[in-house]
Amino acid sequence: MTCAAITFSFSPADFVFQTGAAATGAASIIVNAEGQNAIVIVAGANLLLSSEDLTKASAAICGARVMVCQLEISPDVSLQALKMAHKSGVRTIFNPAPAVADLDPAFYTHSDVFCCNESEAEILTGVQVKSPSDAGAAGSELLARGCQLVLVTLGGEGCVIVSKEDPKPKHIATHKVKAVDTTGAGDSFIGALAFFLAHYPQLSMEEMVKRSNHIASVSVQAAGTQTSYPHRKDLPQDIFS
Repeated sequence: MTCAAITFSFSPADFVFQTGAAATGAASIIVNAEGQNAIVIVAGANLLLSSEDLTKASAAICGARVMVCQLEISPDVSLQALKMAHKSGVRTIFNPAPAVADLDPAFYTHSDVFCCNESEAEILTGVQVKSPSDAGAAGSELLARGCQLVLVTLGGEGCVIVSKEDPKPKHIATHKVKAVDTTGAGDSFIGALAFFLAHYPQLSMEEMVKRSNHIASVSVQAAGTQTSYPHRKDLPQDIFS
């Protein structure tokens, strides 16, 4: 699928629709006393997103600065969206969550940034990830499959970067905080990373990751998922310079 080069303006809700064919997707979340979480996902209407829906939104997808995809919709549709964006020069971030061992190899080659956590990296590669060095080994395996840049997030231990440009694994630590609820921390990190890629492309990936780590560390200090995400005004303003 190709995208025409046109001027456009969309609101966030332009491609949100209702259906009677399935219930809204839901996630049942359990948080323990240490703030760690377990999540059971019921995809519901998420799985009804189709190729036709992507066609309707093609101008928005292909005119974006950054495209983020994951696996809470049909993998085929997610991959099609990545291919559309990638072909149009849009920076693509792929988060293989929830991870599947038999991931289509095209996901690796169409992701500018392939971002997974410890358990996702382990499912994809078979490498047990218990330390930054393990994360580096898993990241190197994903790099060999065609990724340009791999981020393996490690919760309170920060993350590890491996890239075609610099294949030596690099551990980016983050400052320790007392977690109240880690639910949504990965989404906070990826959302922040997408923001910096879109608005501060001159920053190095290492610097973007440091800033995204900081924002994710703020989110785990509050309860809830979306409710834990900080507003820009509540963050250090030098993070936006």
